[in-house]
Amino acid sequence: MSAENASLIRLEDYRPTDYLIDTVALTFRLHPTDTRIVSRLSVRPNPAGQTGAPLVLDGDDLTLVSISLDDAPLAQDAYTVSPSRLVITAPPQRPFTLTLETAVNPTANTKLMGLYRSSGVYCTQCEADGFRRITYFLDRPDVLSVYTARIEADADTPLLLGNGNLVEAGARADGGHFAVWHDPFPKPGYLFAIVGGDLDKVEDVFITASGREVKVAVYVEKGKSERARYALDALQRSMRWDEDVFGREYDLDVFNIVAVSDFNMGAMENKGLNIFNDKYVLASEDTATDGDYANIEAIIAHEYFHNWTGNRITCRDWFQLCLKEGLTVFRDQEFSSDARSRAVKRIADVRVLRASQFPEDAGPLAHPVRPRAYKEINNFYTATVYEKGAELIRVLKTLIGAQSFRRGMDLYFDRHDGTAATIEEFIACFAEASGQDLAAFSRWYEQAGTPRVTARGIYDAGNRTYTLTLTQETPPTPGQPDKHPMVIPVALGLVGADGREIALKTADGAPHDGIVVLDTAEKTITFSQVDSSPTPSLLREFSAPVILDIDLSDDDLLRLFAYDTDPFNQWQSAQTVATRIIRRAVDDIRAGRTPQTPDNLVHALAEFLDARATRDPAFAAQVLALPGESDIAREIGSDIDPDAIHVARKTIRAGLGRALADKLAALYNDLAVTARYRPDAAQAGQRALRNAVLDLLTAGDPTRGGALAQAQFDSADNMTDRIVALATLTHVAGLACENALAAFAARYADNPLVLDKWFSLQAMIAEPETLDRVKALLDHPAFSLSNPNRTRALVGSFAMANPTQFARPDGAGFAFVADIIIRLDPANPQLASRLATAFRTWKTLEPGRRAHAEAALERIAAATPLSPDVSDIVGRMLDRAL
Repeated sequence: MSAENASLIRLEDYRPTDYLIDTVALTFRLHPTDTRIVSRLSVRPNPAGQTGAPLVLDGDDLTLVSISLDDAPLAQDAYTVSPSRLVITAPPQRPFTLTLETAVNPTANTKLMGLYRSSGVYCTQCEADGFRRITYFLDRPDVLSVYTARIEADADTPLLLGNGNLVEAGARADGGHFAVWHDPFPKPGYLFAIVGGDLDKVEDVFITASGREVKVAVYVEKGKSERARYALDALQRSMRWDEDVFGREYDLDVFNIVAVSDFNMGAMENKGLNIFNDKYVLASEDTATDGDYANIEAIIAHEYFHNWTGNRITCRDWFQLCLKEGLTVFRDQEFSSDARSRAVKRIADVRVLRASQFPEDAGPLAHPVRPRAYKEINNFYTATVYEKGAELIRVLKTLIGAQSFRRGMDLYFDRHDGTAATIEEFIACFAEASGQDLAAFSRWYEQAGTPRVTARGIYDAGNRTYTLTLTQETPPTPGQPDKHPMVIPVALGLVGADGREIALKTADGAPHDGIVVLDTAEKTITFSQVDSSPTPSLLREFSAPVILDIDLSDDDLLRLFAYDTDPFNQWQSAQTVATRIIRRAVDDIRAGRTPQTPDNLVHALAEFLDARATRDPAFAAQVLALPGESDIAREIGSDIDPDAIHVARKTIRAGLGRALADKLAALYNDLAVTARYRPDAAQAGQRALRNAVLDLLTAGDPTRGGALAQAQFDSADNMTDRIVALATLTHVAGLACENALAAFAARYADNPLVLDKWFSLQAMIAEPETLDRVKALLDHPAFSLSNPNRTRALVGSFAMANPTQFARPDGAGFAFVADIIIRLDPANPQLASRLATAFRTWKTLEPGRRAHAEAALERIAAATPLSPDVSDIVGRMLDRAL
């Protein structure tokens, strides 16, 4: 193996570990700078491993204090140790107990992996490989052990939490205290957790379907418990939903959630002790938007659902990560769909998929849902694994039907409970439950890239038939130049000239179920008894994660917008027309012409506002939100000029705003919410539409819209209306904007999570002065580069949500973000590597910007020292293969 590939880990090289660890007994003596951990590991040779092999334990920045085997000190010549590895040369070939004492400094742990201290709270983050920062261990997901943790601390740390159930607690002779937690369910080290601190809580009792009492609690910083009540409610609703929909009952006596302010991710599903970024727990009408409430609900559900899809059944190795993450994202999407609007949730999820995963699939970071190799696993917690992984579960359910899908899930839970499973084992359950051969479906897990489906239809009036031909092609991706056909379920319908749905019948007159499975390069199907030339509605409910190319005119699509019975395709049809119009506007701008807003889209939206907007406000808000600049860039594909896209979209929005001004103004007034604030779907939908109307009004008439936004900002009784008004004023600019920004900052000076919104808004202003504004905000008293939330809010928003300024023609935006990545990397490589992914579409830019982006990436690559996390991302960006 070459030096360049020395750290490469391949799926094909997987083999079982040589040793197993049946039980782990840990004692933590918490101290801010010198925490001691004693671990007693019950080790035995693995019958499936290599007999007589050395015992090689993982470590990361550890100090070994002592080591003994079967309670006898181990001779120095019997082992070798470094901060990253402990090797026992000739361990006994029988069960034995290995006792280790390690020392760590939680306060100095800026990587936020392993045991660290945040705002006076001790907490752990062990996924993917953080447990090795606590003690030397076989830190891999297929080593399942039963854990007991004794946590000792001084009196200033009164709360001591661990996995599982509390079995003992009491005082120590030195004035401190202890708590012992035992988790009876075997789990890998990445699911281990402890928390120590002085926190407030909200709590309740949940009664399971079988009648057991479970104590549920959410722990937060002092004085914030009232803002945790929605999270507690979401937890209990998640528990009930999982019982009702998947038949999964919770299995411990307690379920605890702890919110901390310094956290690299959204949350972590540690068994019975979820640790959350407080952004996804704390909420009140004055501090959280409707979107925040929805995110809290979804992420609480996601981490709880992991109890079965991730904890009780974990993944054999990290290549199977989508088995827990993609599956659990699907489950949380279904929960939110049932709790709110299924149609609106589907649209929102597809927006996220297209904005985050489609560019990943089309660029240098493309990888299969189950990658075949990696250098740094932290870089594969990606939209492909999560969002595309969820889409594959949806595809599977569509292919085999809801009843077979439920039988397959039940079989999976029964067969693999308490194990570390693989994708093959998962799919085998559904093949058995449905009686279908799913071998070809498995290609979705092996091939990177987004398939493009082309649809062409011919109507034969004489024979009253409509023939639809579908073809598919997946473009080459890094390391995969040749692609095989995927199994793509295309849900479809036919809409007649009168706007009515046409009953689908095959050529022989038999009823058709509306699903065409495209599993070859090309497939043709003929529908009979079609009395007039129909408009095909394809990929209903977005039945597969593909790009659809269909030969429909703008008027055809607007007919679907008016009459389609599938809400997703109603929305998609309008989006497709708007995308085409903005793309033509880009061409006009580049050619020196003035873009025009077509009358057909204006008339279609006017009729929609008159007839349907107030019937489903949340859906109407999605319709009024035109495709974003990144959506347009993705459709253009190459030689992208972000400034031209920005001007084109702004021009079309302004035209729509002017043409629809009277209707929008009346709707804005009619949609005012007078009842007390509630974050439920009905009120949230009403606010969403009113604020979408304000946005479009302001695009058409900045003076009029700015005045409305100012009045809304001044009178708002909730964060949703206040922050939207402020965002609208940032588009108007001028003194009113600056005054509103100052007023917002003064009002929320003591609330870091709300100030994150303030940082983010300013970072997304599409004007040349924004880069200087962002640089100045780095020195704001409330900003800290060491806090992931602050950094994502300011630098992440600039890099990932402000394409005109990040991709400035002079390269200054790229250079700034590169500087931050280099500065941040030594302290928090995970956060730095995630910022680096902002460059993922650099190759699609026009030549001048592309050269600046490449120079910035080369400068990052040349920085020393450079973490494996950032080196891996930047290397793949620059086509330096794994």
